[in-house]
Amino acid sequence: MKVIGLCGGSGSGKGEVCRLFARFGVTSVDTDAVYRSLTEQKSDCLDEITEHFGTGVLNTDGSLNRQALAEIVFSDKDALCTLNSITHKHILNVCSDSISNARMRGDEMILIDAPLLFESGFNRECDVVIAVVAPIDTRIARIVLRDGITEEAAERRIAAQVDDAFYYENADFVINNGKDIFALNKSVEEIYVKLREIG
Repeated sequence: MKVIGLCGGSGSGKGEVCRLFARFGVTSVDTDAVYRSLTEQKSDCLDEITEHFGTGVLNTDGSLNRQALAEIVFSDKDALCTLNSITHKHILNVCSDSISNARMRGDEMILIDAPLLFESGFNRECDVVIAVVAPIDTRIARIVLRDGITEEAAERRIAAQVDDAFYYENADFVINNGKDIFALNKSVEEIYVKLREIG
């Protein structure tokens, strides 16, 4: 079974790539969704976050206030590194379980949608890495629409992430998602065919 790492900056369109791969029967694990599930209620992960950043990053129901935490970490690189060091191990444990389950099912491939694939070190567990890139203005517009934040906040988020050159240097495949859905669909299909060909 092939373990495919999918990475790219915020707003690049990784979720859409996962949906297109799903048409070929490829299961995906959304690490952002895993993170949300780990911080919606009391957990070891949430306890560690609170211990380092204080109860001010919690909602009144005890769940994580992601916007409050984002305001801290996306303007402070040290704080972002601390958050990543806390969350990565919990998220990767869930991913490892998903990979094991996929192997037992006899799946041909599994896609791990991990924005911080390289930063977490999980790229070493992957057979292939696909990166998704898109123009900065397109990404900003997508983030603002998706997360309901200001353009300035979206720009800070992007500035805290690696640039596209990193992905071109380190990924096996790079998808440019700056055009339309038809071009994206073609790119995904071409990569899927290549992955099947290399066995």
